[in-house]
Amino acid sequence: MSEYVEAEVSAGAAPAAVTPADAADAARLVAFGLQPKLQPARDQEYTELLRRYREDPVFARLADAVAAGLGLVVLEVSPRAGMAVTAAEDSVFAVRMGDYARRTSADGSDRFLHGLAHLAVAALAFPRPEDLADDGYIGRITVNGVDAFVRQACRRLEERAEELGENTDPATGAPGLEAAWRIWARRSATGATKDARRLAGSTTGIIGKAVVFLTDSGFLQRTGDEQGGTYRTTARYQLQVRDMAGSAAMAELLELGVVPVTDGTASLMPADDTEDLDLVADAGLPFHS
Repeated sequence: MSEYVEAEVSAGAAPAAVTPADAADAARLVAFGLQPKLQPARDQEYTELLRRYREDPVFARLADAVAAGLGLVVLEVSPRAGMAVTAAEDSVFAVRMGDYARRTSADGSDRFLHGLAHLAVAALAFPRPEDLADDGYIGRITVNGVDAFVRQACRRLEERAEELGENTDPATGAPGLEAAWRIWARRSATGATKDARRLAGSTTGIIGKAVVFLTDSGFLQRTGDEQGGTYRTTARYQLQVRDMAGSAAMAELLELGVVPVTDGTASLMPADDTEDLDLVADAGLPFHS
């Protein structure tokens, strides 16, 4: 009889209470996730906390709650990506395009260009839907290749504007009236310096700033110096782009059907239902407006 009662009590027992040590471990896991360059395979504690997250639902919910409290969205928790998180719009960790652009130039029109650079890197790194869906896919880009890709897209947009009879030459000194592609097309690709360095305000300089930021954020890895700098994507960047792939700006760029000029063999596939989508000024990944 006593054995039956003990079994019944055990079956109906409340789950073990979460301890301060559990909360500390969950916060520690989120802290690892905020170190995007840290690879789980190189840190035993990180690897153990990831295993615990996958095997212990209570701990997983606790870690998710810690992340949510910090304004973070958990994209994936796995050995390949670690605890991949992205900042929600109201998070203290959110990076805003306006702040990012102001650190590089006082020219207000550059805000458009920096957003377009990030958008183009993402589109060229993962040009087809199947590339985003394939966890094993690694995208490769170069700084010069991204610039060539954007300029080809600019030509396509200019052709479309002419076909529609739109004004292709807005008033000088009024960049707010220009579409981002018009600003890009008018900007020098490299600028001119005596020592052959690319100017920060040139389009390749802007792309260079973007890829350095993405590398520092654990989204890209530099693989060489050719073509202005060569880079490969990481699992975290794939998750980030996958999360943002439905944006109107991404759809607008993909809808052009522009074939990458120098990188890889994949071609951009038109997205469905992309008519009349405007290129969003602050849609550069992974920023908030």
